[in-house]
Amino acid sequence: MATSDLLRAALRYAESRKNLVGCVCGLAGVGLTLAGAGGPLWPVVVAGLYGAGALIAPPERPPAPAFPDPAEQLDALRADLATLRGYLSGVGLPPAARTRLAEFDALVGALLEPGWVSDPEQVRVLARAVRQDVPEAVDAFVRTRWWNRVVPGAEPPERHLERQLGALREEAAAIADALRETEERRQETHTRYLEDRGR
Repeated sequence: MATSDLLRAALRYAESRKNLVGCVCGLAGVGLTLAGAGGPLWPVVVAGLYGAGALIAPPERPPAPAFPDPAEQLDALRADLATLRGYLSGVGLPPAARTRLAEFDALVGALLEPGWVSDPEQVRVLARAVRQDVPEAVDAFVRTRWWNRVVPGAEPPERHLERQLGALREEAAAIADALRETEERRQETHTRYLEDRGR
């Protein structure tokens, strides 16, 4: 085990920048020696130049982690939205909440169509809504409704669910508004470009 670790470490050093720069500098020392500048101390010159090259070489940097790009995240998010739709189809919701949920679902489904959302922050907001906020709101409603039947409370749980779904729809609508404004600016810029080109 220790031998294989030493072998791996030696191979890593052999491929490192420090070794490669040191070898180039050492070859320069061999060139100086062949030109007659090294004299009898040529091994010291070659070793010194190799050491100097190894010292001045930049250190190895570990590779940056490869996180999924927004397109890959959106594919997973579309699958999660389909899973959420399956879950919600089996939950009995009041008509007003079902209407708000349908509005939210239609808006998020449109935002997740390919080619629209690419900003990582917008992807994060949509992912949080689909994976966390909506399931939590519906689950809290179902649990509270059950307890409300046993021990009636002051405020019906439907109101909280409707407010939560309304807030989530507004959050998704803000993303849609930002996308619309971006497309409007793009269209206006292209119009100005075409008009200026014709002059």
